[in-house]
This record gives sequence, structure tokens and C-alpha cells, in this order.
Amino acid sequence: MKIKRHRTALSEINVTPLVDVMLVLLIIFMVTAPLMQQGIDVNLPRAKGKDLPPEERLTIVIKKGGSLFMNDQPTSKSDMMGKLTAISKRNPNVFLKADKDVPYGTVIEIMSDIKEAGIEKLGMVTEPKISLR
Repeated sequence: MKIKRHRTALSEINVTPLVDVMLVLLIIFMVTAPLMQQGIDVNLPRAKGKDLPPEERLTIVIKKGGSLFMNDQPTSKSDMMGKLTAISKRNPNVFLKADKDVPYGTVIEIMSDIKEAGIEKLGMVTEPKISLR
């Protein structure tokens, strides 16, 4: 006499390994995300304003010591003027980031040089002002 055994499929999924892997990945991304930011460290002043559009733009940075950077590349004032004059025909958007400890006269001088090169659209970049209400 044959005995029939009915085997049913195991319908439960063990999610413990999945949760373990996801937690490990979360920790890895949380640790590595701050390290992926690149750029020049500038202490920007805080002010109210709108977010900048995500379009391609030319950024000029003035660091605390007075050093100039153009799109994260160190540059001199004469090189900056030459490059800006060459691209002024395309009328690009130029944004100026200046450390809050840079003298006002230096910022105005660079702004004047940018305008002299033929750039019509010049924006100032600041950090958003935090209000605790």
C-alpha cells in the first residue's frame, strides 16, 4: 500500500538577510556621501534669496587670502579677464562667490573686472539664511 505525501511549497520568505544587507548599505552610503563633495571651501555670507537654477554656469570664487578660482581651477586676474572676454560673446551667466572675510573693495574690484570683460549677467552666491521660528 502506497502512502501519498503531499509536499507544499514554502510560501514564507526570510527577510532577515535582506534587512541586514540593506542596513549595511545604508551605513556605507551615510559614511561615504559627505566625502563625495568636491569644491573650494569658502565661508559664504548668509542671506535670503531664491535657489539657483540647475543650468550650466561659470563660477568665480574669491577665497579669504584673495586667491581667485574659476570653476574650481586656480587662476590669476589677467587669465580670468582673458577667459571672460573670450566667452562674453555667448553672454554666459557668471556667479561670484566671495568669502565673507574678503574685503568689500576686493569684491567690488573683481565685479568691475567681470563687467569690464563684457559679462552682463553677474550673480552673487550666498548661503541660505537660517531662521529659528
